[in-house]
Amino acid sequence: MDIRSLQRPLKDTYRQAPASSRITLVAHGRKTDVPISCSIDLGRAIYDAQAHRGVGGAGTSACSGDLLLGALAACAQITCQMVAAAMGIPTDNIEVTVEGDLDLQGTLGMSKTVPVGFESIRVNFDIRAPQATQEQLAALQQKTEQYCVVMQTLLHPPEIKNVWADAHSTND
Repeated sequence: MDIRSLQRPLKDTYRQAPASSRITLVAHGRKTDVPISCSIDLGRAIYDAQAHRGVGGAGTSACSGDLLLGALAACAQITCQMVAAAMGIPTDNIEVTVEGDLDLQGTLGMSKTVPVGFESIRVNFDIRAPQATQEQLAALQQKTEQYCVVMQTLLHPPEIKNVWADAHSTND
């Protein structure tokens, strides 16, 4: 697949009409019949999510931490594949594994000194490209990390605005 040919008309459109490159992605959570699970509608697919087993969930669906790490793995995987293709680097295999460490005592409110959320995240790239030069592999790493949207978002978090609807209103 020729990534550059695929993206050329998109880039041309964005150059001619810069506002057309701005998009908004939406994820919508909905309550289920138990407080330890929900459904997440991404507009193209609906996913089940559940509290992690370590905080009372059944462990039969992805927890929000799994979804976050999965989003990072998917973004890093696709970005690396697309960059390799665009650069003409022949690869036998590209695999990305993401691991994250957290202490559930923070999530459960058991300790004021234990943070809520991930304390560290590791993104492991396993690239098999025996014909690639060291310069190509270095450029692949640099460009993958530069253009991975989820990685850049986690490294440079945007402002998050929380909006709460009036608790007394009903939306039936």
